[in-house]
Amino acid sequence: MSINIESLRDICEVPGAPGFENRIRSFVLKEIDGLVDDISVDNMGNVVAIKKGLNSKKVMAAAHMDEIGFVVTHITDEGFLKFHTLGGFDPKTLTAQRVIVHGKTDLLGVMGAKPIHVMTPEEQNKAPKLSDYFIDLGMKKKEVEKVISIGDSITRERGLIEMGDCVNCKSLDNRVAVFILIEALKQLKKKEIPYDFYAVFTVQEEVGIRGAQVAALAINPDFGICIDTTIAFDTPGAPDDEKITSLGSGAGIKIMDSRTICDQRMVQFMKKTAEDNSIKWQPEILTGGGTDTMGLQQFTAGGSIAGAISVPTRHIHQVIETCNKEDIKDSINLLVSCIKGISDYEWSY
Repeated sequence: MSINIESLRDICEVPGAPGFENRIRSFVLKEIDGLVDDISVDNMGNVVAIKKGLNSKKVMAAAHMDEIGFVVTHITDEGFLKFHTLGGFDPKTLTAQRVIVHGKTDLLGVMGAKPIHVMTPEEQNKAPKLSDYFIDLGMKKKEVEKVISIGDSITRERGLIEMGDCVNCKSLDNRVAVFILIEALKQLKKKEIPYDFYAVFTVQEEVGIRGAQVAALAINPDFGICIDTTIAFDTPGAPDDEKITSLGSGAGIKIMDSRTICDQRMVQFMKKTAEDNSIKWQPEILTGGGTDTMGLQQFTAGGSIAGAISVPTRHIHQVIETCNKEDIKDSINLLVSCIKGISDYEWSY
């Protein structure tokens, strides 16, 4: 099985900053139409798709739709935009980047900052701050204000390319997981699903795991599986103990992140499922950063048995995020195999 690059490209390139997921939500709704027994959108904006199983226990898998972005906070007298971040950014990654401002129509802009030629030596030696940047639309204020308003969202502009064994794009965090969950829905046959399967495409993960909490409260799943990216710090100079994961070493099975210690029953189940189905996998301990796993595990009555499938990703939270195609394929296979086999495992302590 090879992955559908064109489908992944389409998913990655649709805009959807936290709280502004309208377009990616519409895209997902079209993609999953006909694949499930029921589809709804909750008040938060999460897409909840249900494939009925053979009995009424509930398995919830979550992939967040939102991508890190910005919101317009001010239009200067000269027509430049100031902004606030939606999600976590390293300021230096903004240098020389293009963005799309989503107003009445979409406008392309560029991230601008003070040119190095006119910086003082002290300024040149200082790390950049988010406040150093502005967005240049190449337009006067009166023209900008015809299209753009305070509160409009902004996303980064960068298309998907294939690069060796990998794909490279903005927003693989977490559109690669959206792709994985959609592909799993395509593969799962009704007779193969032992429990009701809730495929949830969540909102506002990048600003605090908000959508997953709301969805889990409503669904109250017995089992929770998050699909998200994780750090692959397998680049020159990286100490072995800081790599987290490596590209090409298989799907990540989460042991913990900064917001969750995964249920050890789920960890062992995922490992056994991977090994029984000859799926390449690697352990993942993410010491900084949380995922929707926390919402699935903690925002249910009595908690759910929760874990996560993590897709190793280099250059995360940049416009050059990079995933290995085989790791993506392994992640799809692991998710599908877990949903099929979840009733066969002994879940008691």
